[in-house]
Amino acid sequence: MNLKRPVQLVAITALATTAATAFAFEPEGKVECLAPADPGGGWDFTCRSVGKVMEDMDIVPRSVQTINMAGAGGGVAYAHTVSKRAGDEQLLVAASTATTTRLAQGQFPGMNADMVNWIGALGADYGVIGVSVDSEYDDLPELMEALKEDPRSVKFAGGSAKGGWDHLKVLIAAQAAEVDELPRIPYLSYNNGGEALTQVIGGHVDAFTGDITEAQGFMESGDLRVLAILSDERLPGDYSDIPTAKEQGIDAVGPNWRGFYMPADISDEAKQYWVDAMDTIYESQEWKDVMTNNGLMPFHMSAGEFESFVKDQIDDIEQLSKDIGLIQ
Repeated sequence: MNLKRPVQLVAITALATTAATAFAFEPEGKVECLAPADPGGGWDFTCRSVGKVMEDMDIVPRSVQTINMAGAGGGVAYAHTVSKRAGDEQLLVAASTATTTRLAQGQFPGMNADMVNWIGALGADYGVIGVSVDSEYDDLPELMEALKEDPRSVKFAGGSAKGGWDHLKVLIAAQAAEVDELPRIPYLSYNNGGEALTQVIGGHVDAFTGDITEAQGFMESGDLRVLAILSDERLPGDYSDIPTAKEQGIDAVGPNWRGFYMPADISDEAKQYWVDAMDTIYESQEWKDVMTNNGLMPFHMSAGEFESFVKDQIDDIEQLSKDIGLIQ
């Protein structure tokens, strides 16, 4: 579907009026996609993969330029969007459960979810816990037993800030495994999942916590052994041999949705255009292929439904963070 033009002109006045309204906005020239991390992580993947599909499907007139803006677990990009880009109708910003986690924990000072427009989600990327191929830990229960004996015995690396979603996934799994003194578990924060994985593969850190899309390359090279995927059931296809935490007796699930927000003060027409674009992308074969090839699972919400979901998730993560002792 080409979103830039109605497929068919109709004579009926009501339909013509609807079509005119729906396409009152069209992007012109370059569209920017802000990835709130360095290249190699999940937000970077979201911008680049969705940007390519937009170009291939003629949803944008020219290219989609990915701009990497790392810092503060997404806070630098969020602040930039709120303070510098209000009204910019050609800026998309990659977001995920990591974004709502930081908002839930008050880590974007002076900012909240109402300060941007939530456009849509295009899939869920499930969390994994992995180790280097020569690690002493063969499965997730072994690793959790080590934490039970000494919470500081296993160091984890992830691409989110301390207290962020990657960190939280470890604590969710440890809590489910009845590990005590959760705040004592060491977590090292890196700018993206790729950097964290390099530290684990290099033997500098014991275990990786992140998402399946981030781990894919290191799994294919044979350098990373994934101990568990934090999903309800095993993933299909190439990932079907990865055991879930649940089947190993640890009831931990950690889906990370992938989607976008936009600046405040954009027109209703522009917002609707990009909401429609997300719907069109999600239904396309091009995007289905991307999801299959990268371990993304079905997950799609748009417009008001997505905004409500984001705010509910922020409330849930805030309560979870209090229960685990990350915030007061």
